[in-house]
Amino acid sequence: MSLHPSYRYPSGAPRGAVALVFALMLFILLGFIAMALDLGCLYNRQAELRAVANTAALAAARQLNGSAAGVVNALAQAASAVAGARYQYRQQTISWSGAALSFSSASDGVWVDAASAQAAPEALFFVRVDTGALASDPGTVDGLFMRVLSAALASASVRAVAVAGRSTIDVAPLALCALSATPATARANPGPPANTELVEYGFRRGVAYDLMQLNPDGTTAENFVVDPFTPPGATGAAGNTAVSLVGPYVCTGQLAMPRVTGGALTVARPFPLASLYNQLNARFDQYSGALCSFVTAPPDTNIKSYVYSSAAPWMTVTPAAQGAQSSTSGGKLWTVADPLPAPTGNTAAMYGPLWAYARAVPYSSYVAGAAEPSAGYTPFATGDWATLYAPGLPVAKTTYPSGTLTPYKTSSGSFFLAPSSAHKGVAGRRVLNVPLLACPVSGGSATVLAVGKFLMTVPATASALYAEFGGVAAPATLGGGVELYR
Repeated sequence: MSLHPSYRYPSGAPRGAVALVFALMLFILLGFIAMALDLGCLYNRQAELRAVANTAALAAARQLNGSAAGVVNALAQAASAVAGARYQYRQQTISWSGAALSFSSASDGVWVDAASAQAAPEALFFVRVDTGALASDPGTVDGLFMRVLSAALASASVRAVAVAGRSTIDVAPLALCALSATPATARANPGPPANTELVEYGFRRGVAYDLMQLNPDGTTAENFVVDPFTPPGATGAAGNTAVSLVGPYVCTGQLAMPRVTGGALTVARPFPLASLYNQLNARFDQYSGALCSFVTAPPDTNIKSYVYSSAAPWMTVTPAAQGAQSSTSGGKLWTVADPLPAPTGNTAAMYGPLWAYARAVPYSSYVAGAAEPSAGYTPFATGDWATLYAPGLPVAKTTYPSGTLTPYKTSSGSFFLAPSSAHKGVAGRRVLNVPLLACPVSGGSATVLAVGKFLMTVPATASALYAEFGGVAAPATLGGGVELYR
C-alpha cells in the first residue's frame, strides 16, 4: 500500500532520530580520536626511550674490553651519552641511573649488574639497557582522553630495551704455535746481569720471524687458519676455513667474534698463504686483483718495506736474510735467535733486520700478573744491544730513532713512506694480532694462550711471511666493531 502524497510524518520524528544517531556516532568518533591521540603519545614515548636506550647501549659497549676499568668506563660513557636527553616532546630530561645497565658474555646470555661485572669482567662484551630500571620512570604516560572512558585507562607505561656488544675483534685469522707455554721468562744473554732479556711465550721482541717456518714440537712447520665465525667453545663447520670465506677477514685483520679466549678455537692447518698473501699485502697499499677494498681494509700510515739488504740502514751489520735464520736445534723449528746459549757459529748477519718495530726489553721491566703499561715497558738502551745477540755486535747506528720511536713508528724521513693520497692510511695496520696456541694441536680445535703482535716488515709472498715480534697484546687492547643486537 502506498501513502498518499499529502501524508505527513508525525511532527519532529525524523529530526529526533537523526540527532540521536548523530550523537552516538559523534561519541564513537571522539572515542577513536581520543584513542589515536593517546596511542600516539605512547608510540612517541616508546620512540624517545628507544633512542635513549640505543645511544646508551652503544656508548657503553664500546668501552667493554674484558677489564674492570672497561665496566667502569661503560657506566660513565652511558651516562655521558644520554646527558641532556629529553622526552615528553623534549619537555623533560632523563634522570640516568647505572641500574639500567647489565652485562653479559653473549647477546642472549645471563645478565649481571655492574658490581658483579666489575668482579669478573673477562668475558663480558655485551651490555643491555632497560629504561624500565630508571628511577625517574620516564615510561609512564598519562592519558589525555581515555581516562574519560575508564579510570583504568588514566595512564599507561612503556619501556625500551637495547642490547649492544662486540661483533668483531681485531685478531687476524692466522694462528701460530707459541714457542713456549710460559708467559714470560728471563733470558740471560752474555754480558752483565743487566742484559737479562724478557722473552714472551718463547718470542724475543725486536726479532723478525718467518711466521710460516715455526714449530716448537718438531722440525716441520705448523701454522693454522682460524674459523673467523665460530666463537671459542663452539665447533665450526669445516667449510668456514675456505679461502673464499676467510679472505675478507685476512684483509681486515678481524674475526667475527667478540673474543678468542674462554674456549677452544676452531682451526685448520696449514694457513693457505699462497692463496691469501695478496690480502695481507693490502696493508702496504697493494690491492692486487681487487681482493681487498681500501675502504674496509685501508693501508698502514707507514708502508715502508724494511728490506734486509737495503732498507735497514740503522744496523751496523747488514743482515743476510729478511728474518732470523731458521734453526732445528733441539728438535724444534725456530731461529738462531732463540736457543740459549746461542748456537756456535752464529754471526750478527744471521739475525735479519732487528728493532724495526720493537726494542728489546729487560726482564726486570716485567711484572707478573700486571698488564703492560700503556706506554710500554722500559726497554734496553741501544748501547746495551751489543750483548744481546751474536758475536759481531749488531748494534744500532746513530741514525736509529731516539726516544721511544722505532723506524716503523717514525712519521717522516728515510724510515717512512706514506700510502697514496687517495687511500687514507690507518696506523698499526701492518701489525698482525696473531693467536698463539698451546701446541701440539690435535684435531681442529686449539686453546689460545695469548695474542702476539707481529709487524709485517715487508709484503708477504706466496711462501713467506716475515714479521717482527712486538710483545703480547693485552685483551683490553684488542678492539673491534660494536653493533646493536636488539
